[in-house]
Amino acid sequence: MAYSPRTVVAMSHPDRWLAFLRIVVGLYFAKAVYTKLGIVMVGGLLPLPGASQRWIHTMPSIVTKQASDNPVLFYKQFLEHTVLTHPELFANLTALGEAVTGIGLTLGLLTGVASMVGLVLVTNYGLATQWMSAGQQGFHIVLFSLMIAFFLARAGRTGGLDLVLWSMRPNSILARRPFS
Repeated sequence: MAYSPRTVVAMSHPDRWLAFLRIVVGLYFAKAVYTKLGIVMVGGLLPLPGASQRWIHTMPSIVTKQASDNPVLFYKQFLEHTVLTHPELFANLTALGEAVTGIGLTLGLLTGVASMVGLVLVTNYGLATQWMSAGQQGFHIVLFSLMIAFFLARAGRTGGLDLVLWSMRPNSILARRPFS
């Protein structure tokens, strides 16, 4: 089969296409910066990022719906007896986790860490929503697969700040490829 010059160019740079996917997925998660994140005053003096009051108020109703008929009993119990009894904690964890994942993947900054945080999030979101529709199942399986690919491929080294970090510290544990 003969390939046109354009096809050869597109096929010869899979790292660029992986970087494109990393950025798109990162932007999807980065929306949490303005939809779920706010500034929290710790001790009335120290401003730090944390869950917005809107997200702290909204999250429990979403989790209640996700737990209602969830057939995965251990996860249903986790949602009902752990998440819903500590809504502010889990609102902060989800808001900060999505922001870290979004910023890290979009910028290609500490992509391995960002993709592992994202992997934890999408695993939990998948367990919470998989029973609601086939679309939910597929969406979270794709995100799960992408997070693993970003981690294993060190996707931030193309078009990302990880390349700068890697070049400054080539022997760092963060610079090494997993399983190599």
